[in-house]
Amino acid sequence: MAVIDRGVGNNVVPTVRAPRASKAKLTQIAIDLLVALAGIAVASLIRPGGEGLLIGTAILLLGWAAFMGRFRLYASRFITRRSDEIRRIFDSGVLAAASVAASAFTFDLMIDRIWLVTATAFGAIGLVFEREVMRRRFATLRAKGLIQRQVLLIGDNNESQLLAKMFDEETHLGYDVVDTIDPTRVGNPNELTTRVLQAARDAEAGGVVIAATAIEARHSNRLIRDLIEAGIHVELSSTLADIDPSRLTVRPLGRFPVVYVEPVQRHGWRAVAKRTFDLTLATLGVICLSPVLAMLAIAVRRDSEGPVIFKQSRVGKDGVPFDVMKFRTMVTNAEEILEDLQDNNEGAGPLFKMKEDPRVTKVGAVLRKTSLDELPQLFNVIKGEMSLVGPRPALASEMAAWDADLYGRLRVKPGITGMWQVSGRSETSFEEYTRLDLYYVDNWSIIIDLTILARTIPAVLKSDGAY
Repeated sequence: MAVIDRGVGNNVVPTVRAPRASKAKLTQIAIDLLVALAGIAVASLIRPGGEGLLIGTAILLLGWAAFMGRFRLYASRFITRRSDEIRRIFDSGVLAAASVAASAFTFDLMIDRIWLVTATAFGAIGLVFEREVMRRRFATLRAKGLIQRQVLLIGDNNESQLLAKMFDEETHLGYDVVDTIDPTRVGNPNELTTRVLQAARDAEAGGVVIAATAIEARHSNRLIRDLIEAGIHVELSSTLADIDPSRLTVRPLGRFPVVYVEPVQRHGWRAVAKRTFDLTLATLGVICLSPVLAMLAIAVRRDSEGPVIFKQSRVGKDGVPFDVMKFRTMVTNAEEILEDLQDNNEGAGPLFKMKEDPRVTKVGAVLRKTSLDELPQLFNVIKGEMSLVGPRPALASEMAAWDADLYGRLRVKPGITGMWQVSGRSETSFEEYTRLDLYYVDNWSIIIDLTILARTIPAVLKSDGAY
């Protein structure tokens, strides 16, 4: 990593020059172009492009490459969210196609319009799939501790400790904290800049993450300016944990950039849409799965004595109790035995989980492992007591261990599946369980519901029976 000297105040400190495009980035560009070209070739087999096929292909391909660069598709900070990456791919394709159309009009080129639309569509679809493969590949490598980005962490308070813990546990993010600097132990802005730049040079770190609450404004402004001038990437935490970025708008307020947090819209047409969505899918589910429901009911009845459906009082929206329905998976006196098993609890917080629970019947063990015991909750959804997606329906006894924040989960209906269920299931800590439920409540949208439903089946297939 190249280093030069530059003046900062009265000091001369090392400055890290911004590196040139990495081999990985150049490789990604080459792969993108090949995939786009393959999509164009497939489109050409379906619909000939006319006399101007070769020229049209060249303009489309070069235009696509240029616009993908313009839309920052090779800068990870702009494509962290999958939806942003997909949108940018299609936007760049549309503009590339417009460039072809404009060229055809200007220079009187014979280019088939249907071919142009088809080639753009095939190329965009190919790029979306290719980028998804690459995204998963990078996530896998980072989870193994590879291709990590070396960064310095500025701050030594609760926020910086949470950031450090997150980077350490969530290796797929790709951040490797090579050094931590406490700005409160540095006397003045010049000294802080000198120390950070020196540490960046020593550790060959290309980025700095600043915990906003750990540094004074007079230090942070100067430090950020000098680091950017030195070619180091700077990221400043917002202190807003678990708020979806789509709800944040950065705008100027005088000379301060401020973050406006958009309120969650749970009412009006959105509430109607969610209820319609729930009712439609739950009804179709009951109709399509009726033979399965009948067979499971017979299996439960033959396996052990007791009712087929187990009903248990749970806490619903706004704290209103309701009876959740499941296929019975335990012996009829399971609640009486529970007290004697509390010392064997493997669950988080007030949640009771036990892998070898002696109360579970033979058929019940299969139903739990496959999550088929949850199917009768479709009737709870039809009755309006539950939603397909939402926080786990809690027992009234569990509420005794809740803190004030967790009561916020009662603002929405509980769900058959949810963020907690698809993000770790029984291995998730109670703290994480709380965070995921509140994240869902605070950031709900139809898109989030669809995403969770899509992730539910893979989560069930990977289940160890603790869904």
